Amino acid sequence: MATLKPLMDRILVEPEDLEQKTESGIIIPDTAKEKPQQGKVVEVGEDVETVKKGDVIVFEKYAGNEIKLDDKKYVILKEDEVLAKFVD
Repeated sequence: MATLKPLMDRILVEPEDLEQKTESGIIIPDTAKEKPQQGKVVEVGEDVETVKKGDVIVFEKYAGNEIKLDDKKYVILKEDEVLAKFVD
C-alpha cells in the first residue's frame, strides 16, 4: 500500500489511545472520551522544520483533521498547531 505523504507544513500523527475504562472498571464509550492531545509523528510535509518522523508531540485540543487509514485513526495537523514535543 502507498504511504500518505502530507504536503507543505502538514504533519500526519497517530494519536495515543485513551484509557477505555475507569479505575473502578466502568467502560467509557467513544462518545464520552476526550480527544487525545498527543501522538506520534508518522510523516511530515516538506516545509515542516520543528518536528520529524518518530517524535511524540502535544497538539491543540481541537486541532487538525481526523482521517482513517487501514482501520487506524490519524490526525493531519498544521505545524503551527503543535504545542510541544517530548525530548530525551
